[in-house]
Amino acid sequence: MRRDQGLVLVADDDEDIRLALELLLCSEGYRVVEAADGREIAVQVSRHRPDIVLLDMNFHRDTTSGEEGLEYLQSLVQQGLKVILMTAWGSVDLAVRGMKSGAVDFIEKPWDKSRLLQIMQQQLQGERIADAVVSSPVKTTNQGWIAVSPSMQELELMLEQLAPTDANILILGENGTGKSQLAKRIYQMSYRSEAPFVTMNMGAVPATLFESELFGHAKGAFTDAREARTGRFELANGGTLFMDEVGTLPLDVQPKLLRVLETGEYEILGTSQTRSTNVRVISATNADLNTSVAEGRFRQDLLFRLNTFVIELPPLRDRQEDIPPLAEHFLQAFSAKYNKGQVQLSNDAMQRLVEHSWPGNIRELSHVIERSVLICRDGIIQSSQLMLAGSSTKQQVGLRPLEEVEAELVEAALLHYKGHISKAAQALGISRMALYRRMEKFALDKQDFGPDED
Repeated sequence: MRRDQGLVLVADDDEDIRLALELLLCSEGYRVVEAADGREIAVQVSRHRPDIVLLDMNFHRDTTSGEEGLEYLQSLVQQGLKVILMTAWGSVDLAVRGMKSGAVDFIEKPWDKSRLLQIMQQQLQGERIADAVVSSPVKTTNQGWIAVSPSMQELELMLEQLAPTDANILILGENGTGKSQLAKRIYQMSYRSEAPFVTMNMGAVPATLFESELFGHAKGAFTDAREARTGRFELANGGTLFMDEVGTLPLDVQPKLLRVLETGEYEILGTSQTRSTNVRVISATNADLNTSVAEGRFRQDLLFRLNTFVIELPPLRDRQEDIPPLAEHFLQAFSAKYNKGQVQLSNDAMQRLVEHSWPGNIRELSHVIERSVLICRDGIIQSSQLMLAGSSTKQQVGLRPLEEVEAELVEAALLHYKGHISKAAQALGISRMALYRRMEKFALDKQDFGPDED
């Protein structure tokens, strides 16, 4: 005899749908009660207090707007009930409105049985996991994730709703805003946090290798395919796949990505055997995909599959409250990396960081702190040592001993060119040998600045 999985209220005006769901859920050990309209929903909730509600979005008032379903949803959420929405295929906007109103997830009609049962299991048996994720942010926050500013606090509230679902998410934002960090944050807050988290930087993949990278290839599938390769969808099976710079995906590969997002099915390059995968997809881009669609470079139906939910990550200039904790985070990381001991930012330096416009966002802040740690000698970074864009040479250097300034310039050049002696020497206007002499004089090790490229 099956163990009792919980009580489910199926709320739908279509008797056939209620019957189909009752047969499916009862066969899996759930107890089911039904409601055909708002009055019956209220009665069943009062009598039984269901563990979860499967709620249709369109009842008798009309068949498309979903307004009646949203009213019922609001009442159910206020009573502390978990609600999974049922929407017709293509009603993604309606599902988004419902999720923002407090629904825990949604399914599309006709539903995928395995996905529906997985959602039910997650919501009814994984409640303690979800509570731990929400109530213990320190344990689940990936390193360097800072959310102090009002805009980031608002984003965190959204993540509490979205992360535990299987909805595909598209992250938008300027370069350097931390889109990959946000993707990992979503993964860590999800029910798939114990499963693989696989990343793929689409912008770094040659156009001819996209299909192989996504789906894998068999040995001999093409020239130079000397060994079989496992694709990202197979590696991420059961977990999360993060596709960065998704806007660079070639048009001829887009139908195959669309297929796997719709059906979970794909073929390895060089074979005819169809495989299945269960992957949550998070994608990111700094491109305007709507413009790409209008110009014929990106499929609109694929965009609809990727952007079930869209999260826009604010630029650093719009989250000034996060700059000091981010700077402290990078300060500790690079001080440890370069064995600099305890390094601090002066008050003037911190003020300069807060006032800077940060066109390169968090990535630029990281580079500025790393450079400043390298050239810091007395444990305190002054504003002149930040060498931020827009500062004059006089502001950077000030009235200090020439030898001290010379050491800083040598270190800055080596850091900028990642230890490349010829390029650093050329930038400083001296010979390679002259640069080597100064490095010896100031006890600078080339390996501290990057790989040997000379």
